[in-house]
Amino acid sequence: MNRLEKKVAIVTGGATGIGEAISKKFAAEGAEVFVVGMPQDPVKEMINDIKKSKGKAIGYSADISSEENAKDAVETAVKHFGRIDILINNAGVYPEVNTIDQYSPEAFDNLLKNNLRTAFLMTKYAIPHLQKSQGCIVSAGSEAGKIGIPSVTPYGGTKGFMHAFMKGVAAEQAKNGIRANCVAPGPIDTAWTHKETSDITKKIEKQMMSATPLGRRGTPEEIANVYLFLASDEASYVTGAVYSADGGITIGKGPVGDEVPSKLKKEPKGNLKLKHQINGATNMR
Repeated sequence: MNRLEKKVAIVTGGATGIGEAISKKFAAEGAEVFVVGMPQDPVKEMINDIKKSKGKAIGYSADISSEENAKDAVETAVKHFGRIDILINNAGVYPEVNTIDQYSPEAFDNLLKNNLRTAFLMTKYAIPHLQKSQGCIVSAGSEAGKIGIPSVTPYGGTKGFMHAFMKGVAAEQAKNGIRANCVAPGPIDTAWTHKETSDITKKIEKQMMSATPLGRRGTPEEIANVYLFLASDEASYVTGAVYSADGGITIGKGPVGDEVPSKLKKEPKGNLKLKHQINGATNMR
């Protein structure tokens, strides 16, 4: 439908997990995409994939918790594309699963660095350009930021910050034509929700599914669809919102997911060819 035709979008954490789906979805919808990732992320491969599908994208590999790198990322995008219409603050980590008395200060500091500082810096340096284009920001929130989750309480705290941060930016920048919103996913089929690729236990993994009314994980593409709506002109009257895309987990009461028949627990196939949805950051960076 080309809902983002002639738009330029920066996507941080844009090469793996949900970020990969956002980058590919936006490119498929006509956006020129500036994919930002850590040096160890498959940014080049992502760019090649988008170009093979006749999309337009360039990559930027650096740690954007560095002020110098964040500023340079924004300037590079503007230099190449001439403008910025959309900022997607998706970069983040999920470095440890532990009760608060056992949670390491190192992991906590890593959360602040990657989940908050990156979003603050990218927003700070993108705002002057978004004022010119009357663009928008969509940031990664979480069900954990709405209700808190045991054993990842600091992670939930960073997402609560993101919800409030985007609401504040929305109120502050509305007079400049900028919209700002959050997407709050529940358990999504990425590295973060599998015991084999993160610190969660088999018990936690089972509890996540049983506590989700829809009885399954969401897919990265399902979340990318919500980002697409909020970034598009279809959401022109939406700002300061925290959009839940969580399978109902924040309103679930008890193991309601266990009642869902197996045929309804199957994830939709989607249209995107994703290669890195299980490559998310579940360690410290």
